[in-house]
Amino acid sequence: MKPLFLLAGFACLIAACGCKTRDTAVRVTNQNSPGPKVGTAVGTGVGAVAGNVAGAGVGVVEGTTAAVGYVFEPQPTRVVRHWKTETTADGRTIQVPVDYLVDEQGRVIKEIPPGQAFR
Repeated sequence: MKPLFLLAGFACLIAACGCKTRDTAVRVTNQNSPGPKVGTAVGTGVGAVAGNVAGAGVGVVEGTTAAVGYVFEPQPTRVVRHWKTETTADGRTIQVPVDYLVDEQGRVIKEIPPGQAFR
């Protein structure tokens, strides 16, 4: 019996509450009275603050998720081979390969020691 009484009380409370609408002809309260005007202003302020707090929380979570995801995402790298001209001790001119590890922008990350580029 007690749950039914609580349910009936809750239904009455919901029925007594007015819904916010832009149409002034449908409003439950007189908007020319100071009480509803103050209530509307306070409700708008509280709603704006609560919305901004919720938005800030969501932004922090999304930013953290993106930063953590970036750490675990493999960064695209390539090996680029340049040829350097050298002169040997006996006077011959030869081409020697020099390999570099570069990022997606083509910036050199480091030089790779000879023989280790394509293992």
